[in-house]
Amino acid sequence: MKFDLIQMFDAESSTFTYVLVDRPTREAVFIDSVDSFIERDLKLVERLSLKVRYVVETHAHADHVTGAGMLRDQTRAQAVAPAGCGIAPADIQLLHGDVLSFGTGEEFQALHTPGHTAGSMSYVWRGNVFTGDALLIDGCGRTDFQGGDAGTLYDSITGRLFTLPDETRVYPAHDYHGHSVSTIGWEKRHNARLANRDRASFIELMANLNLPKPKMIEIAVPANRRLGRPHAA
Repeated sequence: MKFDLIQMFDAESSTFTYVLVDRPTREAVFIDSVDSFIERDLKLVERLSLKVRYVVETHAHADHVTGAGMLRDQTRAQAVAPAGCGIAPADIQLLHGDVLSFGTGEEFQALHTPGHTAGSMSYVWRGNVFTGDALLIDGCGRTDFQGGDAGTLYDSITGRLFTLPDETRVYPAHDYHGHSVSTIGWEKRHNARLANRDRASFIELMANLNLPKPKMIEIAVPANRRLGRPHAA
């Protein structure tokens, strides 16, 4: 193989951080970093002699503070965020269908998948899709804050993510049950919130989840709109 896909986990916020590496050039992309693990991530960069090209956010998370700003500063990467999610300091604001190139011909395509938040973005690379909080393994993101909308999320998942090939591997931003990867085909057939459920019943289900407010939302969302920095960069 000429590439690596590295998956790392923060047990406190149940967040996955992903690193995509083009082996010939050592160019790398970080997805959904966590500020409390910046030293781990920088040690990985040093250990593998990586040249970080992009640090990417799927959306402005409500449950942890991103390390994207610090990673950008330490590695001279470009920060990337979905247009419309309020992360103004990002160097690149992606729209649906935009493609980032890195390494020797590696392409990383943005799919706008709103619903969890208005600006949520998924990313497709080499038969893998990084779904943020839109599609989780056997679940999906909540839709009751940050411009969330259950009908929009249903449309994003069924109309964009579920139209990818069944064998596409699903890598979410979070998991709370010990899972690490799924496939589009499995989620279409078995996802507890989406399989065999029409749009109206999905909206009803999401309206009645009655989930507690994320503990860090008041801190995390403003910080993440600044790329995790204490002040706007």
